[in-house]
Amino acid sequence: MTVEAQIVTRPHPARRKRISLLRMLAFITLLVIALVTVYPFVWMVLTSLRDRTTVFTGPFIPEQFIFTNYPQAFVATQFAAHFLNTLLIAGGSMVGILFLSTTAGYAFAKLNFPFKNIIYVMLLSTMAMPAASLIIPLYLQLKSIGLLNSQFGLILVYVGSMSPFSIFLMRSFYETVPNELIEAARMDGSSEWGTLYRVVLPLVRPGIGTVVILQFLALWNEFLYATVLLQSADKQPLQPAIFNLIGQYSTNWTLLAASLTMAIAPIVIVYVNMQKQFVSGLTQGALKW
Repeated sequence: MTVEAQIVTRPHPARRKRISLLRMLAFITLLVIALVTVYPFVWMVLTSLRDRTTVFTGPFIPEQFIFTNYPQAFVATQFAAHFLNTLLIAGGSMVGILFLSTTAGYAFAKLNFPFKNIIYVMLLSTMAMPAASLIIPLYLQLKSIGLLNSQFGLILVYVGSMSPFSIFLMRSFYETVPNELIEAARMDGSSEWGTLYRVVLPLVRPGIGTVVILQFLALWNEFLYATVLLQSADKQPLQPAIFNLIGQYSTNWTLLAASLTMAIAPIVIVYVNMQKQFVSGLTQGALKW
């Protein structure tokens, strides 16, 4: 490279300084956002490790870490039983949501059938309904079919209420798959189900990972439907059980923080194991939308 070429390609000092300043401002902004976001989580963990009398009066970092709050919270909330209930409800709902979103999303993206656009718009319109407005109709409907106070009934509610967003998300990912691949599979004699599960699904794994993380997080932390539709305490998931620790006149904040810390552990594990698919899915979705 000649001297003239180096002079042409080398950024101007003022421009380099401006780029460095912009990067520094971006870094500071992201750092502030990260600190604000992580602060409640750090406060919760530290509160679960401090003495009850120092929750609001002691230093931010406890002078002495107390681990007895966790076994006490485990017993007070009957954590094991409610954890299994949450795992059963969230797992069963996740299976139903994944099946509907992968199949219906593929149909809306790659198949032609009568009234496809009308059905799709009607499906998306259900996303505009707030959950609180559906409590009474869902309560009466489950009562009429004998599924009130039933974990299976709650699973059906979750699948029906959370599938539209997942279908919308998966449809966007399916549209990125070239039609030529699907036509080639059909010409080779593959059935529509075989084409979906052998050809298309491996190409949209980031979308599936995104659906799993977003919906599993929503299912694990759902409170309203679980509280209203399940009256028996032994059938309820973690969130209503933990909410019972909040008293009318006083609350044991250390036990509450310990219970919440244990409750969010599965969410952290799922996200850590699927973060690559989640980031890739959000990136592809952003490019598509």
